[in-house]
Amino acid sequence: MKTLKGVCIGTGYFSHFQYEAWQRIKEVEIVAVCGTSIEKAQIICDKYGIKNAYDDYATMLKQENPDFVDIITPPNTHLEFCKIAIDYHIDIICQKPLAPTYEESLQIAKLVEASDVRMMVHENFRFQPWHQEIKKLLNAKIIGDKLHTINLRMRMGDGWQEDAYMNRQPYFREMKQLLIYETGVHYIDVFRFLGGEITKVFAKLKTLNSNIKGEDFAWVHFDFENEALGFLDANRFNENTSEDPRFTFGTVLIEGNKGSIRLYDDGKITIQPLGKKEIVHEYNYANINFAGDCVFTTQMYFIKHLLNNKPFSTDVSAYLKNIQIQDKIYESSALETPLSID
Repeated sequence: MKTLKGVCIGTGYFSHFQYEAWQRIKEVEIVAVCGTSIEKAQIICDKYGIKNAYDDYATMLKQENPDFVDIITPPNTHLEFCKIAIDYHIDIICQKPLAPTYEESLQIAKLVEASDVRMMVHENFRFQPWHQEIKKLLNAKIIGDKLHTINLRMRMGDGWQEDAYMNRQPYFREMKQLLIYETGVHYIDVFRFLGGEITKVFAKLKTLNSNIKGEDFAWVHFDFENEALGFLDANRFNENTSEDPRFTFGTVLIEGNKGSIRLYDDGKITIQPLGKKEIVHEYNYANINFAGDCVFTTQMYFIKHLLNNKPFSTDVSAYLKNIQIQDKIYESSALETPLSID
């Protein structure tokens, strides 16, 4: 296969998962990194064997002339960085959250639509191996042809401390919207991936840790177009009994008219047909990189679809619906009422 030349901007905590994964994709050579300083970019270059360090994004794109750019920066920078990449006709993979607001996200979508650039949102939760496997089981109608419920429970336990989030992502403390905006949007995408389109939400959000500004607790009820129901029970304050809460990021129970599928927090999947005992479903997954190596899988998907000129399941136009649902969750909680997704 053709080798694509890529560049990246971003040197923060999560970027290391992406740089490590790029090194294992034989169809890609990352040739440059841009950071807020040459020193920060050079640290990444030295660690991952990348040739060139920059502190100016436009200069990097102009001098390197890459096939694609990986934008691994905070959401308030994404509109500007996407504009510049589009001006240089460079394809884009961009971290979520896509932008601080729906309006900015829509601007990005319109810019892409009016250009010759292809863009994918780096939404990696749907690419976690357990979610991919569960999707295959649902498509095979293992628990029937009628979906009843999807119930997802998350307990991170990283947000109860007085200095919560300081060791990994300290900017979390100042975000006025936290759990749903930063993490919950992943689950919105997973619910849509597994259950289909969402038509209505009803949410209750709270801030349990008084040392942070945003919500760290969410109960969200979803109505699906196919008449199934979903429930997200997410909480970064309280703990679970998992050895690694960041492996699967939670447990899942899916029920249909012929049985149930369960995901446990160690990655185990079981199937329980109606009237029978629960049995373990064997599939391949590993504790590599981040959350079952989903970063590698996401980036590999991007490259294969880029090379084969196939549409992305998380292209910007498709991803806008996630942001609409996210905003309706905040509105529903504020108004204390269920809201339809327009």
